[in-house]
Amino acid sequence: MLNRREFSKYFVTGGAALLAPSSLWPAGNPTASPQQPANQTFDLLIEGGTVIDPAQNIHAPLDVAIKNGKIAEVSKDIPKERALKVVSAKEKIVTPGFIDVHAHCYDGVGLGMNADRYCLTRGVTTAVDAGSAGYATFPNFRKYILNTSTTRIVALVNIGAIGTAMGPGSLENLDWVNPQLTAKAAMDNKPVVVGIKIQLSKAITGAGDMECLKRAVEAAEIARLPLMAHIEDSYSPLPGILKMLRKGDIYTHCYNSRTHGILDANGKILPEAREARKRGVFFDPAQGQTHLNFEVADKCFQQNFLPDTISTDLTVVAVERRVYDLPTMVSKFMAMGIGLDQAIGMVTSNAARIFDYGAQVGTLRPGSEADVSIFELRDGEFEFEDSDGGKRTGRQMLVSKAVVRHGQVFVNAV
Repeated sequence: MLNRREFSKYFVTGGAALLAPSSLWPAGNPTASPQQPANQTFDLLIEGGTVIDPAQNIHAPLDVAIKNGKIAEVSKDIPKERALKVVSAKEKIVTPGFIDVHAHCYDGVGLGMNADRYCLTRGVTTAVDAGSAGYATFPNFRKYILNTSTTRIVALVNIGAIGTAMGPGSLENLDWVNPQLTAKAAMDNKPVVVGIKIQLSKAITGAGDMECLKRAVEAAEIARLPLMAHIEDSYSPLPGILKMLRKGDIYTHCYNSRTHGILDANGKILPEAREARKRGVFFDPAQGQTHLNFEVADKCFQQNFLPDTISTDLTVVAVERRVYDLPTMVSKFMAMGIGLDQAIGMVTSNAARIFDYGAQVGTLRPGSEADVSIFELRDGEFEFEDSDGGKRTGRQMLVSKAVVRHGQVFVNAV
């Protein structure tokens, strides 16, 4: 059996199907139906799986039929002869394609990873690039990454001219923080641009974080888009930052253990965080390498302050340790006490509400995009790690076995 990293030799980067030897997943290989009458109804039938679609409150053994890149029918016992191809999902879970609302997909630039390799092959059909490019670098990012990926990638334009590749100090020079040029880049590149991004940490902004935030909000308002704010170890206290976030904006890295976090000195949720949630600000954990602490998350959970989404902050570093991929993060949050259906909802129906993806995603409702993930839910003991070395043991792990992207089947070799 191939391990997590060895599967890549079966994958042809740049959008080709992930082809695995049939012995690795004999029950799931797409096969032609025994009969192919002239009045075929469906292009593809996924049969025999347990469908979990939180958007429709579905958790039941059902078949999923696809036609012309759209979900055509979800019901019991759809006859095989009605489909040109059949994929068996027996003893597996079938979900809407996972959505990662925080990843870095500028492959080859900075810490960007390859989304087709680390998202699509792991059951993630849609990824949001969280500000890898700014107004000065976005045209190349769109040309060479967004336009060529099989994974659906939408993007946030960084308020910094270069983007995250510039690293520490990138927002200290306010000449490079231009709301008008950022908004123009966002508007010129719709619909692939779905928001604006800012990093609020001392290492990035220095003492000027509130002025940078003011400019990022201005860019978001001009472009009429949400703002994702990376807030960790900020120069300014969190309450003042949260007060500037608007309905539909996102506080990412919300469970970090650094200075000016979501908890007060007594371990209580800041009232400004509750106020922000009440007015419609979304909270997203996005572990990456330094952004998730189990104890902080536990205290938030105990106070009924769960995340709206689960995401990765995936980079070339994160794919190798602690994070790995979105299904692993979902499994990690299950180990932290979130139920299977609720966790899946955080990366499907909840994630679909955050941005305008230009298609109906995050559900298997008929007429929606035919983005479908097929997982094996393995039982056992699985160790997970937070960003500060904390360990947590879980009893279940989601492992991607196949994915359908706009009606096309990709078989995973893991």
